[in-house]
Amino acid sequence: MNRIKQLSVNLINQIAAGEVIERPASVVKELVENSIDAGSNKIEISISNECRNIRIADNGSGIHPDDIELAFTKHATSKLTDENSLFNIQTLGFRGEALASIISIAKVTCTTRTADFDYGTCVESQNSVVKTSKVGCAQGTIMDVQDLFFNQPARLKFLKSAKTEFAYIQELIQSLAISHPEIAFILKNNNSTIINTTQNADLLTRITEIYSTDILKELKEVKKTDVLSGITISGFVSVPSYTRSSKKSIYTFVNSRVVKCPILMKAIDVAYKNMMPNGRYPFVVINIDINPEEIDVNAHPTKREIRYKNPNQIFNFVQSAVNYALSANNIKQIDSIAQQEDKVIPFSEIFSEKVEILEKDDKETIFPLNVKKQNEKIEIEPIEHSQTKIDINFETPVKPNKINVIGQLKNTYILVENEDNLEIIDQHIAEERYIYENLKSQKEIASQLLIISDVIDVEPEDLEILDNAKSNLLKFGYQIEKVSDNQIIFKKIPQVLSNVKPKDILSELLQNLRNSLDNDLDTIEEKILITTSCKAAIKAGDKLTPWQMEEIVKKLRTTKNPYTCPHGRPISHFIPIKEVASFFARNI
Repeated sequence: MNRIKQLSVNLINQIAAGEVIERPASVVKELVENSIDAGSNKIEISISNECRNIRIADNGSGIHPDDIELAFTKHATSKLTDENSLFNIQTLGFRGEALASIISIAKVTCTTRTADFDYGTCVESQNSVVKTSKVGCAQGTIMDVQDLFFNQPARLKFLKSAKTEFAYIQELIQSLAISHPEIAFILKNNNSTIINTTQNADLLTRITEIYSTDILKELKEVKKTDVLSGITISGFVSVPSYTRSSKKSIYTFVNSRVVKCPILMKAIDVAYKNMMPNGRYPFVVINIDINPEEIDVNAHPTKREIRYKNPNQIFNFVQSAVNYALSANNIKQIDSIAQQEDKVIPFSEIFSEKVEILEKDDKETIFPLNVKKQNEKIEIEPIEHSQTKIDINFETPVKPNKINVIGQLKNTYILVENEDNLEIIDQHIAEERYIYENLKSQKEIASQLLIISDVIDVEPEDLEILDNAKSNLLKFGYQIEKVSDNQIIFKKIPQVLSNVKPKDILSELLQNLRNSLDNDLDTIEEKILITTSCKAAIKAGDKLTPWQMEEIVKKLRTTKNPYTCPHGRPISHFIPIKEVASFFARNI
């Protein structure tokens, strides 16, 4: 065995770089975060040489000439003062590893000047060797990284194509630009400008700069504060009918730090549960402001992971805020950047001691067809905590009593004339949503005893599926008995399915249950509810009377989620009257 010896400084830095610098985007992240911490309001990022040359220029505070050499040594930072500071992080960077790691795997030139000096300092480094000299320059810092991984050919082999590596960089800058709308970001790739944002923008303006103004009409505001805990959530989420093909458009921040947090992602997933088709995702931008002492950002060298003192508190808080933003009670759309309104809801509404995913439907009110709201406020009983109960009042705009149904299209779509648009409603999906929410709100689902039932043939594996879900099925009004090794009969079915053939019910039940074999109890029961709702709803192709169409629309108006059916399909489509008038060359 070889004798033990001290590793060289450059080798130590290269080992550290393996954790901190995974790819070119890692270099960009560390340097841009330093620029943000330096108080910059303009940051320009230039990429070239297949993402191996990176130049970051900012107009921040710069680095003091007496500190410049120290800045490039390992574990040197201006952002921590003592051990206690590690548990009260208020900057993006703090570990003091990035610059030492970068100069061990790239050729780096740093030019910097502070406001206190008439001259700047130029630092040139290669293989962790640093040389400094005086130079004339503007206030701020320019970091010029050349030939990334020039001394690590093995790392070069693991890089993906230049196009893919730049996509990682672009995704990162988009996230940082959205989390810091007050800063102007310019991203260039081979001298071609990809992102160019303005200074001192608000969040909605920044979203339109990254995406487009078309997205504004699809967004709802998330705004909630708990005064006692000091936690605030703010941002925007898309209506369920607006979907994206990947989760890349879900931006989550904690104290304006870009994070990939499973707790936040799960809370968003649960809030959108049964509102979107499989494989589709919402557009989300949310930021959690929380006391830095309540979180730990020192979980990983990349600083993208985060730990909470009370993760269940965060989960319930986020889910509740997004749920309310998507609820029918909160029908305010973001029609223009100027239209914004804060909503402050006590945190006591959603706090829970145990780490559980709680459904709130038994706490909220479904308004039946024959019940009219007599005022503009809904009282919701909050979850109790520490023997304290707080009444929550949500202000809800008055919905028009008159529903102007003008016809039925292809015996499938109900046409409704509104003040500003023509609304096209899928009759089956609309009633399915109402039945689903109505059944889910019931503590006990009414069932009907079948005196005579057809004997239905099933496969042995299907019989096992039904047997495993027996208690779940019974809970929702189904009683199925085995007649033989490959035959069953229905003894009871939910009352809403009294006109549906048991054989038709079984086919869809089995299809949904097969897809739930590896899921938890809640998912299995959800599939049963969805099956019941779908089979009970009026079908596409059924001719309806004007009264029946109006009843379906009225029911839809009482639901909490009037956007999609439980499968995630959109319920309504709106055609603006202005669009119709424009087609016929009319002015409105």
